[in-house]
Amino acid sequence: MANNTRSSSGRRFTTRFFVNEDTLVVDLMKRRRALSSAPRLGGLVTARSIINHQVPDNPVPRHESGKKGRRQWGDPARYLGLVARSLAAPEPCVGLMTAVLMRRLIVLREESGELWIEGFLTVGVTNAVRAGHAAAHHPAGATGTINMILITNAALSASAMVTLVQVATESKTAALLAHGVKTWTGQPGATGTGTDAVVVVSGDGPATKYGGTHTRIGALVGRLVMKGVTRGLSMSRSRGSRRRDDAMNQLRAIND
Repeated sequence: MANNTRSSSGRRFTTRFFVNEDTLVVDLMKRRRALSSAPRLGGLVTARSIINHQVPDNPVPRHESGKKGRRQWGDPARYLGLVARSLAAPEPCVGLMTAVLMRRLIVLREESGELWIEGFLTVGVTNAVRAGHAAAHHPAGATGTINMILITNAALSASAMVTLVQVATESKTAALLAHGVKTWTGQPGATGTGTDAVVVVSGDGPATKYGGTHTRIGALVGRLVMKGVTRGLSMSRSRGSRRRDDAMNQLRAIND
């Protein structure tokens, strides 16, 4: 079993994490406040760890299982709980899932004075959509998700945590627009994917009441996310193009 660990005790990173085959485990070392849209333990919670688990890129609901080559899925939160326990991830554990390969995990850090922010991102856009378009499912069921785990030493107010989610989302969308990412149906101006998730974790350092784009912490998050999503797009572009072509062929077949 592969277990690639990077220490948090060095000069560059201060968060402990490792990748065990298909799962990133971030050990927060103590219980910390987290705000997220995660399928497991989402919302405003106190967390001890976070996982981002790679799943097959063509999952199906339980009632459609049995089709050759397709894996059965039930409740994502329950499934992620089983994954967390199998890896002995400290509880309470926030859980995310993605079809992006863990070898394409992006780890970044931004600093300004006594403040720092660390990010763990997986970027896939085969499931790209534009906010406001009619709800629709990718015909292949792909989960080309942009997952962002953002950890800071700043002691964030609840309001600042919400605002940092907003800033991270704005920066993610700006990166997608700047690089001309299209939706899975080929329309211009993708703003995200249909299954994106973000986690913001507060620290016990400098008290931070606000987190908007006019603040230092907001600027750090904006820069980190822009760099991370841009790097992730460069990794996934060739793979994403092939997957999008396959999806369009399936969509045409459905419509014919």
